[in-house]
Amino acid sequence: MWRRSRDLAVLVYKVTGDSSYSRDIGLRDQMRRACVSVASNIAEGDERKTNKESLMFFYIAKGSLAELITQLELSRAVGYIRDDDFDKLLYECEIIGRMLGKLIKVRGSHYP
Repeated sequence: MWRRSRDLAVLVYKVTGDSSYSRDIGLRDQMRRACVSVASNIAEGDERKTNKESLMFFYIAKGSLAELITQLELSRAVGYIRDDDFDKLLYECEIIGRMLGKLIKVRGSHYP
């Protein structure tokens, strides 16, 4: 899952490198921060010693993923992102979100 979220971040960086985002550097930077946060919080949660600590970081990653999805929707609505790029990114977000949900469920069931 971490590798997939890292690949998502690379793809976001590539897509937002397009000249469309030169008009809105704030949105581009926010999208980049959100996708980096997803991968970073998955990595940090995985390294924590307790399920309680891990869960906190996995929930943060899930929240950052929701931010990214919202930013993708906005990008599409204003015409910054091509439909095929949007579809590919949204698909990856949905897959990672499901994976995070399952991980949270499993780790949460082991939380004392």
